[in-house]
Amino acid sequence: MDSISELFGGAERTRTRPRGFASWSPRQETLGLLARVNAVLGEYQDHLPLTLRQIFYRLVGAHGYEKTEQAYARLGEHLVRARRARLVPMEAIRDDGGTTITPNMWANGEEYFAAVRAQAGELMLTPEAAGMAPQLARVASPFGITVMSSGGFESLTEKYQFAEELAKDDRPAEILSIGDHDPSGVSMFAAYLEDVEAFTRDLGGDATFTRLAVTPEQVREFNLPTAPPKPTDRRAFSGETCQAEALAPDVLAGILRDAIEARIDRRAFERVLRRERAVRRELMEKLS
Repeated sequence: MDSISELFGGAERTRTRPRGFASWSPRQETLGLLARVNAVLGEYQDHLPLTLRQIFYRLVGAHGYEKTEQAYARLGEHLVRARRARLVPMEAIRDDGGTTITPNMWANGEEYFAAVRAQAGELMLTPEAAGMAPQLARVASPFGITVMSSGGFESLTEKYQFAEELAKDDRPAEILSIGDHDPSGVSMFAAYLEDVEAFTRDLGGDATFTRLAVTPEQVREFNLPTAPPKPTDRRAFSGETCQAEALAPDVLAGILRDAIEARIDRRAFERVLRRERAVRRELMEKLS
């Protein structure tokens, strides 16, 4: 995505983590730990997926693993790399996720796909803040567009599962993003899009991301309040920060609505709405 460098304010990202599936050659000691992890997963295969902390406590109780927060963090880092390298099954571990609001307004799945993806393939919305999801869903849901908050932005499991769903369809997918313009929000967005795009591509699909808000242009256009980055934050970023909530709700809704309407086949959408009204009348007549 060309605008990523602009979101960082021109700052250079000198180091990034592996994205998507990535080869890894762990030390012998780490390979031994991964063998114990796979043993735990095999032991509880009827109860998968397990959380990282469940695996940790089983390693401590049955395999003599060190019971410290440092050991827990180290285990988490190893398992992220191991799952990317396919040394541990991706789907066997559950990460914490976010909020997903999927609209239920179509007579069937075919009508939904025909209306929303006739021109641009699958369309989804990912706000950084879970609290904004219901507000944004009021705009997106009438168009049949799913809103998925970014609680799963840092969850490897959810990024992979999201990519799996996107790759199941042979049409390209576009994910619209809304988040803060600051080191945390921009870095999270960049990592998320790079991972999902990489996983989707590796699985045979096609996904792209578009940053709807907040962008540097919007900060200037709407004269939004800004603040300097925290001096302790060492992530790549240059310039002033701005929160997504600084955009007035009606302005943000307008930005989202314009973006959606520019991407859908309006005639197909109107046909679906007419069919939906007819189905609703039929149901009401049967119920009465």
